[in-house]
Amino acid sequence: MEKIIFFGLALPALAFVVYLGGSAIMKGFKAKADNKPNKNDDENKEILSEFIDHPDKLSSELNKLNELQKSGVLTQEEFEKAKKKILDN
Repeated sequence: MEKIIFFGLALPALAFVVYLGGSAIMKGFKAKADNKPNKNDDENKEILSEFIDHPDKLSSELNKLNELQKSGVLTQEEFEKAKKKILDN
């Protein structure tokens, strides 16, 4: 009788522990897949490293944008979009 009670309590507890372990492992695999770099990240890193290697290039690009906006070629909205694109890359 004691064996039946023991296995009746131990087996569900063991199953629950296996379930928790499996779900933790699956979350780990999902997190690893989500953190995997994609092609766009490599391209962005190349562009960013180019600006880091030549910080004057970034400032010259921003100055060109500013001049275009001041001369009326670019609207304020276009200027903000272009500036954001340069800074995000």
